[in-house]
Amino acid sequence: MTEDRKPRRAQDVYTLVVEVGRKSGDGLPDKATGAALLCYASGVDEAEAVRETVAILKQADLAPLDVTGHGTRAEREAAGEEISEDEAALMQRAADENSVIVAQMTAFYD
Repeated sequence: MTEDRKPRRAQDVYTLVVEVGRKSGDGLPDKATGAALLCYASGVDEAEAVRETVAILKQADLAPLDVTGHGTRAEREAAGEEISEDEAALMQRAADENSVIVAQMTAFYD
């Protein structure tokens, strides 16, 4: 008996910047009005990477407001961006763990 399974689509890692607002228990600095999070997220496409990132941030009591996609490593390099060794290592970790890595948080103040 053979099973007809769809071949699993390859995962890629996407660079996302997520803007978050304030929410009780979010862990942001007291006087911050929100923050921007630099994330590396795995997914079969950018839409899946965004959905997974937003879901994980909500589970962490953050309030995602907007997500800006910056593409895959290959897309960014094709556009002339240089990827540092540290950034490449974080991207590889996201791929290896099939996860979302928050690489940087920048708090916003009025």
